[in-house]
Amino acid sequence: MYRYPSSLEKLISLLSQIPGIGRKTAQRIAFHVVSMEEEKVREISNAFIKAKAKTKVCSICHNLSEREPCDICTSSERDSTKLCIVERPIDVAAIESAGVYKGKYHVLGGVLSAIEGTGAEDLNISDIGKRIKRERIKEVIIALNPDHEGEITTHYLMSFLSPYNVEISRIGIGLPIGGSLEYTDFVTIGEAIKARKKIK
Repeated sequence: MYRYPSSLEKLISLLSQIPGIGRKTAQRIAFHVVSMEEEKVREISNAFIKAKAKTKVCSICHNLSEREPCDICTSSERDSTKLCIVERPIDVAAIESAGVYKGKYHVLGGVLSAIEGTGAEDLNISDIGKRIKRERIKEVIIALNPDHEGEITTHYLMSFLSPYNVEISRIGIGLPIGGSLEYTDFVTIGEAIKARKKIK
């Protein structure tokens, strides 16, 4: 049975650990990498290292940034009365690409999941109340993926937010059940934001 050189097999194995990259895709990437000029490979490698070293988690919204706090949290051009709750930093990027939302964000860092063993204490939920009071937030928009875990987390957040004097809404039409913000086009996301429905 044919075996790849050990260094190539190691690269394929590591690439396969990245979410969304299966073994066949990892093989294509690995074969492409070894055919590239060494200088270009070093450039890509250094970009990985630099991104890891410089990218931090904002202490306020938990989004990724090279600044502390992040540019969105410190921007005077954002509507600080609106807070959009998302699952991951990549969801912030997806919503920003739509160009229709100008408020602030709060990244949970995941969703409630019995299968994964993720509880409320594992997510960035507890400081939402502090932000509502401190930033005088008037509307909280829940923008979680419309799948099973997203629905459970949405209901938990509605209960958590009920004591606060804020309007609660969630993104509306355009996102199919089981869909993902990450893979939804910016036009659909924009329409979902604009068509958000008040739930409190």
